[in-house]
Amino acid sequence: MRVGIGYDVHALTTGRDLILGGVKIPFNLGLLGHSDADVLIHAIIDAMLGAAALGDIGHHFPDQNQDFKNISSLILLGRAKDKIIEAGFMVNNIDAIIIAEKPRLAQYIEEMKNNISRVLNLDKHYLNIKATTTEGLGFTGRGQGIAAQAICSLVEL
Repeated sequence: MRVGIGYDVHALTTGRDLILGGVKIPFNLGLLGHSDADVLIHAIIDAMLGAAALGDIGHHFPDQNQDFKNISSLILLGRAKDKIIEAGFMVNNIDAIIIAEKPRLAQYIEEMKNNISRVLNLDKHYLNIKATTTEGLGFTGRGQGIAAQAICSLVEL
């Protein structure tokens, strides 16, 4: 078994959709980034790649590459899954957390789990997503951005 950790953060801005876990969340701000800036999926991708010792998301999907401009992070997740399979591994389980003061995310978590488990071909019982605030502290507490952390275990095929 191998374990990896992932972390991502993006600034909140106007004029962008807020996409988390592949779900469009109704909110007046979105995340700034080259792709759809889905911090949850980016953290999961980094955890998966790290567990397989394959580097990080920026190495495989660089923001200088126009092929990834506004791409759905669910597509990147599928490509990351293919890379870990090529390396001889499969996802065993994932635990992730979204750190955001607003909006409240509890009602969207099941749909996020559905999206991620479908792309990874992973039973939802092996995927956990949580959301928390920072009680008004730091950049997330001030509503300047959203962060996510993930841990992933892989097993050999």
